[in-house]
Amino acid sequence: MNNKLLEKIINKKLNSKSFHDSTYNGLQIEGCKKIKKIITGVTACQILLDISVKYRAEAIIVHHGYFWKNDPKCIHNFTRKRLQTILSNNINLYSWHLPLDAHLKLGNNAYIEKSLKIDKKKIITPYLWSGQFKNKISGKKLYKKIFSIFKRKPIYIPENTNKKISSIAWCSGKGQNLILKVIQHKIDCFLTGEISEETTHYARESNIHFFSIGHHASETGGIQLLSNWLSKKYQNLNIKFINVDNPA
Repeated sequence: MNNKLLEKIINKKLNSKSFHDSTYNGLQIEGCKKIKKIITGVTACQILLDISVKYRAEAIIVHHGYFWKNDPKCIHNFTRKRLQTILSNNINLYSWHLPLDAHLKLGNNAYIEKSLKIDKKKIITPYLWSGQFKNKISGKKLYKKIFSIFKRKPIYIPENTNKKISSIAWCSGKGQNLILKVIQHKIDCFLTGEISEETTHYARESNIHFFSIGHHASETGGIQLLSNWLSKKYQNLNIKFINVDNPA
């Protein structure tokens, strides 16, 4: 497949033009024109790049790419090594950030919804979703379920152990500041990637369950859903997802 065509296909699928992001969504670094082998992952870290070189991939697709709004305006140290690896091996680097958080079927939030079997989805904001469990669940059982699915022991604020969970809100990644909106909507439980110091107190004092499963763990789903969609639709592409684990 042509490298520009691949960008066009995914941009259309994820409706990328409708997002105002802090980074560029699409083909961030141009490589060779023809693509067959693709490595996908959460972040374009050096480990993922080295694996891609060994795999002889022509393209890498990630959720966290480069050229963020507040990045340093110089290319030194690990940044230089990353770019050198990509450019010297003629690899195409693609990244989709917010579009891959918010997509209704292929996004990170969509993956959390499907994995936890949440019903009656309601979108509070593009990045904050809510829903109901078919049957009420205790905080301890939900903890075990999260650990089983995401292979990560979440940070859990269990102040309401005796209160079962019916409604849940969730936001992949850095969504802890949305807890105030969750509280406003009187939802039993909030799940997100990260936690801040004040999050604990908000959860305790508002009588809700709170789970932080890690930024990385909360965002492994969308890129896998996108990989699966591409593989099924374009069977001439050889796509492999690599999970470079990150405890944060």
